[in-house]
Amino acid sequence: MTIKDQEIFKLQKEIERLKKSVKKQRYGLVWMDVPEAFEDDVENKLPVLKEVPNLAIKTDDGKPQHILIQGDNYHALTCLNYTHKEKIDVIYIDPPYNTGSDGFRYKDKRIISKFPDGTEVPKDHPFRHGYWLSFMEKRLELSKSLLKKNGVIFISIDDNELYQLKLLCDNIFGEQNFVANFVRKSKAGAGHDSGKIAIEFDYMLCYAKDYSVLSFNKEKLDVDNDSKYRYSDKFVDFRGKYYLRDLDYKGNYNETGDYPIITPDKTKIWAGGKKGKPNTWRWSKKKFEWGVENDFIVFKKVKDNWKVYIKQYQYVDNENKKRERIIPYRALIDFSNSAGSQELKKKLNQDIFNYPKPLGLIDFICDLSLGEKGIFLDFFAGSGTSGEAIIRSNKKNKRQFILCTNNESEICKKVCYPRIKKSIKEYGNSLKFYETLFIGKNNILNVNDEDKVELAHNAGELLAIAENTLELVKKTKYYQLFEDNLKKKYTAVYFREELDQFNKFIEAVKKLKKDTTVYVFSWGQDEFIEDFEYLKNVTIKTIPVPILEIYKNIYNLIN
Repeated sequence: MTIKDQEIFKLQKEIERLKKSVKKQRYGLVWMDVPEAFEDDVENKLPVLKEVPNLAIKTDDGKPQHILIQGDNYHALTCLNYTHKEKIDVIYIDPPYNTGSDGFRYKDKRIISKFPDGTEVPKDHPFRHGYWLSFMEKRLELSKSLLKKNGVIFISIDDNELYQLKLLCDNIFGEQNFVANFVRKSKAGAGHDSGKIAIEFDYMLCYAKDYSVLSFNKEKLDVDNDSKYRYSDKFVDFRGKYYLRDLDYKGNYNETGDYPIITPDKTKIWAGGKKGKPNTWRWSKKKFEWGVENDFIVFKKVKDNWKVYIKQYQYVDNENKKRERIIPYRALIDFSNSAGSQELKKKLNQDIFNYPKPLGLIDFICDLSLGEKGIFLDFFAGSGTSGEAIIRSNKKNKRQFILCTNNESEICKKVCYPRIKKSIKEYGNSLKFYETLFIGKNNILNVNDEDKVELAHNAGELLAIAENTLELVKKTKYYQLFEDNLKKKYTAVYFREELDQFNKFIEAVKKLKKDTTVYVFSWGQDEFIEDFEYLKNVTIKTIPVPILEIYKNIYNLIN
């Protein structure tokens, strides 16, 4: 592409961007979308993920193998759109709050030559909200396609961008998929002084991929430590302790509850002391007789008057059936930043990161929305709180995390990675460390055969991540073999156009004798299928065209 062609292409792109801007809905959020400078890297090169082998942490405890990606999260999300499309159960992010003093910088493409490290965004900057929204929109668009249909995203934020973020998320995820705005007590005492009011809270927006199929876990009530269960009887081992609840009820009158009860001394009593409204017994006569027979009813004489009570047990309902006491989680939560700081200091023995989120917040998110074997993504990983929380939770679960963070101020290498390493030493699990790498020489829309060949040669780790077979078993000049950490499945990649070693590759695949996904370099889609069709445990896929199709879709989505 000549310099003139490049200039024409840039002008065409700008025209298309402005057309889209004009078509934006009149109701909702409108801002000046400012192009981000690094987009040139994506336009002129192709992102892949490359492992850093000496930073891998391996244990043989059978627990999950996690992924830590160092690089700009935009590029990491681009790669994950190939490896993890519709595979993520839960996303949590803690993006810059854009307070004017939190270090948020934006690489404004229009002035990048003047500010190559990005433009600082103080509170009075004219493009303050526009920069932040441009930054967030691309990343949220990319993250949406990663969620399963029943997946969910949580986003921490404060007053500075809460309302803009809500409108942005309504636009991206759909207003109908808004779940809740969690209010978190983040500080104790005076908190941050806004100038007039002491601010002690921030927020966490929650959106579902599809609200109609979203299912949250319920909170288990801790009845074992509930002091109101004070009494016990001969059924304590099965029913637990109990408290007494008055059978007499003044509320919605019901004739089925209006009947006389015969007390132990043969006295006849009525609810409220007389027949008729307004009082009634909570249970029907038939239910009451069952309660007496099964020792759910207690008679007590109070000042010469009889009172009738129901025994409310810890572990059974009023039909003597085992039950688990659960209630919906609340949107008002209490996980302070100071707890997060103390936890990080305890892990790394130093204060090196401002305002890390507490482990309890991630535990809460997981308890609410993540199953025993779900995948958790945090693409603003920062100090690695999410990673430690997931590792710790795997004492009982088999959850996998994917963390993405840049290495600004060496946050990845000096904070996030060491924290994960120490957590694995304490609790087990394993980790693979990857960096973003850029290959090729042409725009994604103008990829030539040389770019495709180079992509195929460098896609091995990307394919292994897609199949969750992260351990490299063998690599030659023509092919790679990967396995999962339990050695139950394999990925085999033949990345050369030349077929000199293809027969050896087939023989290597035959020897695996377990479920294997085979990737073969191909200019078409169905070549080589017949070479493996007699192997029942093999699935055939081609490269690099499917990867390029994903990247093209991203380009059209973002631009």
